[in-house]
Amino acid sequence: MSLFNYTRRHTSTTRVGDTAIGGDNPIRVQSMTNTSTNDTEASVAQAIRIAEAGGELVRLTTQGVREAANMADIKSALYEVDCHIPLVADVHFNPKAAYMAATTCDKVRINPGNFVDAARTFVKLTYTDEEYKDEIDKIRRTLTPFIETCRAHGTAVRLGVNHGSLSDRIMSRYGDTPAGMVESVMEFLRICRELDFNDIVISIKASNVVVMVETMRLLVRTMENENMHYPLHLGVTEAGDGEDGRIKSAVGIGTLLAEGIGDTIRVSLSEPPENEIPVAMTLREHITKRTGHAPVAEPDTILPTPTRAIPRTSTPLPQEQYPLIDHLDFNLNDVPTVHVDASSPVIEIPDDKAILIYSSNTNSVGEIASWLERYYHSGGKAQAIIRLSYNDTDPDDVRIKASADFGAILLNGYGNAISLNAPALSDEENTRLCLAILQACRLRISKTEYIACPSCGRTLFDLPTALKKVREATSHLKNLKIGVMGCIVNGPGEMADADYGYVGAGPGKVSLYKNKELINKNIPADDALDALIELIKINGDWIDRED
Repeated sequence: MSLFNYTRRHTSTTRVGDTAIGGDNPIRVQSMTNTSTNDTEASVAQAIRIAEAGGELVRLTTQGVREAANMADIKSALYEVDCHIPLVADVHFNPKAAYMAATTCDKVRINPGNFVDAARTFVKLTYTDEEYKDEIDKIRRTLTPFIETCRAHGTAVRLGVNHGSLSDRIMSRYGDTPAGMVESVMEFLRICRELDFNDIVISIKASNVVVMVETMRLLVRTMENENMHYPLHLGVTEAGDGEDGRIKSAVGIGTLLAEGIGDTIRVSLSEPPENEIPVAMTLREHITKRTGHAPVAEPDTILPTPTRAIPRTSTPLPQEQYPLIDHLDFNLNDVPTVHVDASSPVIEIPDDKAILIYSSNTNSVGEIASWLERYYHSGGKAQAIIRLSYNDTDPDDVRIKASADFGAILLNGYGNAISLNAPALSDEENTRLCLAILQACRLRISKTEYIACPSCGRTLFDLPTALKKVREATSHLKNLKIGVMGCIVNGPGEMADADYGYVGAGPGKVSLYKNKELINKNIPADDALDALIELIKINGDWIDRED
């Protein structure tokens, strides 16, 4: 694989029902229902809507044996209306449900963070090497009979790690790091290989786009070093809704797809699940159309990331040294520039000018990155403004494509400013999109960020409505991250990066968190928003909205 010339990563093939993932197959798009899995009629209706939108797999939550068993009825009902979309069971904490699902579903997702290890409590554990080996043996004893059940029924397995549900054991040894997330799945993957079970798909997700991208890249390198080539599922978990959810997902998923990584994708939105499919399909089409693009010059070497841009840090640029551009600006009109077509040879740039670089290559992302890589390697020092243009008439298409493309460039360390040319967007929409992309890349924070799950059958309150109310009440607060989560599976963990958390605790009940600390438990949902505002005020983070 190359950062500059697009090709898809070669993988083995995993069959999920009648659908094949990986190998030479198209990138598959999928979604997850938010119905109760015990409600056959509602689940069937939603699965049909997902399939009619273009979804190729449907996942349903199976928190218990009863839900896992009812998947058989859901599949039968779908077959009766000639809908053969593969069904995936989503299991957390409950190996018994996973065993049942292996007999009723086409694929079972288990989470290495809670399939064997106890639920995460954020405590520091200590192990000798021998004790840690015993923990791996415990995983082997629990995982082996499950894998054999899957083998007997022709059921595939997704090993799905979430940043928010790493076990205390992994956290204690590796910390809250990409290395810990990768090791969490590799422990299970090595056992699957020992058992010669290869119908596997792997996912590692996070609500932090930078963590998600870095971790998936590390996973690919780690698997390659161990001669593993399993297909990968991509997604940014708890991305939220509306424009922000689409931008955040496109930045993370699009960056990896542009590097050839990813065989099936889910865009997680806090909206009806069928809304996720068009976004995923737009991403897939936008990236895969690069196949066979005009070749891009490959740099002889690649500099370490911090030196690709001049410089790329989270603090403002020292103006006496870099007088042209404030840190990570956008749509600059008053900076003196040298216009550079990325297909042209590398040239010298005067010290009093910035580079305005653009490309007409189908793979403009790779060509721009290649030119800048070669320029900086030759000793160039000029700052770079990345100019991307889109003639799409649908503003949503512009948002998705621009987010994927700018994300791929910025997350690889290139660029001091971005410039978006998109006639479909008003000036206000253009500015809002540029700022949202920079925020998704964790490069410039300009507004409140919401970490919100898409909801599923585990959600015990109206999450989209709750998210809307929280956003309306707090969107004027700057530089805060607020988590709005449907349940405790990933809520407290994904919110470790958030300042405040609003988490479903039971039917009509909400618990409030400050960072990872539980502050108020089981508040009636009708009172939860006022309690959240009071918590923010107590901690000194509240400001009144300006009229």
